[in-house]
Amino acid sequence: MIEARGLTKRYGTKTAVDELTFTVRPGIVTGFLGPNGAGKSTTMRLAIGLDRPTGGTITINSQRYRDFPAPLREVGVLLEARAIHTGRTAYKHLLAVAQTHGVPRRRVDEVLGLVGLTEVAGKRVGGFSLGMGQRLGIAQAMLGDPGVLILDEPVNGLDPEGIRWIRNLLQTLATEGRTIFVSSHLMSEMAQTATHLIVVGRGKLIADTSVEDFIRSASGSAVHVRTPHAARLTEALEAAGAHVTLTGTETLDVSDWTAAQIGDAAFAAGVPLHELTPRQVSLEDAFMDITRDAVEYSHGQAPSPRVPASTAAGHADAGANTARGQA
Repeated sequence: MIEARGLTKRYGTKTAVDELTFTVRPGIVTGFLGPNGAGKSTTMRLAIGLDRPTGGTITINSQRYRDFPAPLREVGVLLEARAIHTGRTAYKHLLAVAQTHGVPRRRVDEVLGLVGLTEVAGKRVGGFSLGMGQRLGIAQAMLGDPGVLILDEPVNGLDPEGIRWIRNLLQTLATEGRTIFVSSHLMSEMAQTATHLIVVGRGKLIADTSVEDFIRSASGSAVHVRTPHAARLTEALEAAGAHVTLTGTETLDVSDWTAAQIGDAAFAAGVPLHELTPRQVSLEDAFMDITRDAVEYSHGQAPSPRVPASTAAGHADAGANTARGQA
């Protein structure tokens, strides 16, 4: 379990994380969403001790990351997959990490097989594609067989087969009772992978809810109807108190009524129905709607004057260098 309580991080005058409070629970995949500059990467770095909070706390299984005697056995992390010595082979890289954490050598072969890199285990990492580098980063995160995984953009660079593979992997790991906390900009993929969502914008918590409820709240209660007698059905529905919008000669949208209520009303009025579809927006549409006022840059516009220039990018580089040194 990951718990943030009043978590705050400031870089000079910029507040990257602003009193975040949330819980990432075991047994499900929790998606971490937000526009660029929302504070996602900073929050993940704070979770694993690459940066210190200005205020508040973030703990993993009730402990700070730095207090774990063997962190790799407790928490698997993928923040920067390319933070690896490019002259090492995949096998030797993982072996070096394993030996510094007391992980047996046989586990290296196991995770290489898990991520599909067995055949290139002897290849130097510098020759890896972006997708292969991501797989190696995931292998390192899994090396200690941890109960908690923190993954930043794990599908970046993966082909469709690789994306499906990691989706299935994360869902399988969650069913084993592990805590899975994953950020991604691929909304269509997150909709299929995550069960719960934590959404942030400008460092603040925007939503902490299930994927289903998040989409439902954005979709509203409109139902799309198609019938050859649209005018007659509109009259019957409005007489019963429904709010109806004619969208075509044979189509209409009905607000605040369920599909069942509309079907019953159409039957009572003797009107045949050819379509009765509750409107549902995509996760991407729901995300764009709820974060509209939290984006740092808008298309075709200069940076918002409300947001001071961020120094977070520099700190991200420093965090990546720290991670490289630890590897």
